[in-house]
Amino acid sequence: MSKQKLLYEYQFRAAEKMRNGCILNGGVGSGKSRTGIFYYYSKNGGSYDQQTDKLTSMRKKPQDLYIITTAKKRDDCEFEKELAYFAISTNPDATQYKHKVIIDSWNNIKKYAGIEGAFFIFDEDRVTGKGAWVKSFYKIAKANKWIILSATPGDTWEQYIPVFVANGFYKNKTEFSRNHIVYSRYTNFPKIDRYIGTGRLIRLRNRILIDMDYERPTTQHHIDEFVDYNPLEYKKIFKTRWDPFKDEPIAQASGLCYVLRRVINSDESRQVRLLEILEKTQKAIIFYNFDYELEIIKQIVSLGPLGKETDISEWNGHKHQEIPKSDRWVYLVQYNAGCEGWNCIETNTIIFFSQSYSYKMTAQASGRIDRLNTKYLDLYYYHFKCRAGIDLAISKALSEKKTFNETRWINKRS
Repeated sequence: MSKQKLLYEYQFRAAEKMRNGCILNGGVGSGKSRTGIFYYYSKNGGSYDQQTDKLTSMRKKPQDLYIITTAKKRDDCEFEKELAYFAISTNPDATQYKHKVIIDSWNNIKKYAGIEGAFFIFDEDRVTGKGAWVKSFYKIAKANKWIILSATPGDTWEQYIPVFVANGFYKNKTEFSRNHIVYSRYTNFPKIDRYIGTGRLIRLRNRILIDMDYERPTTQHHIDEFVDYNPLEYKKIFKTRWDPFKDEPIAQASGLCYVLRRVINSDESRQVRLLEILEKTQKAIIFYNFDYELEIIKQIVSLGPLGKETDISEWNGHKHQEIPKSDRWVYLVQYNAGCEGWNCIETNTIIFFSQSYSYKMTAQASGRIDRLNTKYLDLYYYHFKCRAGIDLAISKALSEKKTFNETRWINKRS
């Protein structure tokens, strides 16, 4: 059986297990988009014949299809490519079906809160909390068929509340909280102390969470690159709460963490190690957090021994450049701006110049090169870190699949 046919069958088997209101959990790069589309396709009369390896058409007037995804995926027309496998198009003149197909970003979800009788695919789950996106999601879920595609479903029960409510398991967040949340009595703001009735929560999660069981051909090699830092400067800043970069006192926990990280992230040993890796790597993606890191990386790459031969492109809040097509390049990506919604199969190397606070963000970033159609079997991830307290604490949070909390960490050391 060909690799492509095997991939189709695995995706179609996953679609057979799906139901309205489910979360398709396939990991980054596992083919969730096509699987989600096939579920819509099958619910509107289409099917897949394993014997002939061909699709049979949907009914002539299927449900209108709305796909809510990231702005980058929308702009890069990624879903249009997946829809083409099913002869579906956003262009009414390029399809045999009499229905509407809309692809838009989460920022515009409120535009579709009044739609009824359609089918919605929510890509890269954003329905957490209680903001405007969640309110629009509730209205859409009540009047339409829908599914969610997510590589990193909720880490805590609180993150499942909108999906549980939309499925009718609870009337609202208040009912969920009354049945399952015990709040701490010793804080000035609502803080969850523990969850109760978790047996029922596990059963409900199992009802809506559909795992894709495809065995990846790739192997991820995560390599911790411990570099040096200036412990005297680090301890001085922590003790005095003085910002040497702005020559002013540090007032907030977030400001102190930023300055501490700037000291360790700017260390020369980190720059030297980056050069050593780039000298043996033709093409690499480099993730970073802050603008000062970007300037350091650009200077190191451009002034290094291979600077003239290396093309540099960026994806961040300032620039949205494409990945270079030359023989030697680096692609500099800021975590918040570019940890999801794009992919690259031209390299097997990602360098994390500094750590993200978020496990989900790190997992999403790692998935940019771990795609089903990559030509590489071994993928290499270099995690730059040092033995300073804050870097070790971030590493511990990520290893436990949690998000690093600045205020909590500072309070424990004050």
